[in-house]
Amino acid sequence: MAVLSGAVLTSFVGVSGLMKRMTLDRILPQFFLKENGRGSNYVILITFFVLCVSVLLITNGQLGPLAGVYTISFLSVMAFFALGNFLLKGKRPNLPRPVYAGILTVTLALLGVLAALFGNVKIHPEYLIVFLQYFLPAMAVVTIMLNRLAILRLLLSAAESLAKHLPRASRVGRLMVRRQMRELARQEFVFFTKSDNVFNINKVMAYVVENEFTNRLKIVTLLKAGEKYPEELLNDIHVLDRAYEQIEVDVVAMEGQFSPELIDKLSKKWRIPKNLMFIGSPGDQFRTRFPSWAACDWLSEPRIHADFSDFTNFVDGAHCATTSSTSHNSFTSHKKKAPQ
Repeated sequence: MAVLSGAVLTSFVGVSGLMKRMTLDRILPQFFLKENGRGSNYVILITFFVLCVSVLLITNGQLGPLAGVYTISFLSVMAFFALGNFLLKGKRPNLPRPVYAGILTVTLALLGVLAALFGNVKIHPEYLIVFLQYFLPAMAVVTIMLNRLAILRLLLSAAESLAKHLPRASRVGRLMVRRQMRELARQEFVFFTKSDNVFNINKVMAYVVENEFTNRLKIVTLLKAGEKYPEELLNDIHVLDRAYEQIEVDVVAMEGQFSPELIDKLSKKWRIPKNLMFIGSPGDQFRTRFPSWAACDWLSEPRIHADFSDFTNFVDGAHCATTSSTSHNSFTSHKKKAPQ
């Protein structure tokens, strides 16, 4: 009882940050980000409390089923930790880490966790049913959020097919669906680049097309005092802008030093969340401690590190001083939006 009680209390501490991060990554609905006067995400805490009470009711408060469901959940999380480690090794091999685990060590850990998970399920298969009653709906929500655009397009097609039989309902349905699609598409993303490497920028635009719902991208390059704007970068983006017709590109050059303070300033000025600002995946020469840059996402494409891994003037986030001055919009694409 003491172990289970401690696990529940610990979960309340961890679930808030976990679900907030997933919501910021647009994997969960945005209403989970609502905060009270003290800055707590009360919707997340209330939702988790309801889930905990429901587990208690489904198992009739018996310690055996409660412990069994907790065991399966805990071992599943440990297995996903190992799988995540493999993904990091494959997707971001050069990402600096405080601790490195070898492939053999992670493999043995994964096999041990899977063996323990199999043993628990074999002894009490009914506990697995209770676990799946929560796991499958959660995966359904995540799947829907990741495929929102495809689902909206399907709904739009369904609404158009009703035009002959129910014209009014079809018109209202198309209006609502297109409004949602415009909401998704108008969100702007920011990518910070140091160089004019056309290969890297092409990877960024391909990432936006393949993984995001938006069609707006702001590319930001920071200049030192007196440094001239790289014309090669503008020429490369002109070419890529014609290649990616579905993306509206805005290029911004400004004097300044890349720092957490600059990210905060630009996020407020442009009203773009920090989790929608990207840099290349840092390499071994990245000198800043990671907590200082936790708000800024990294693109997972390994070859994009060239933008920032060779930055030699990074300083600790606690000592960074933003020197941003007047910004200059050098290029903005004006494309006709494709019909919805």
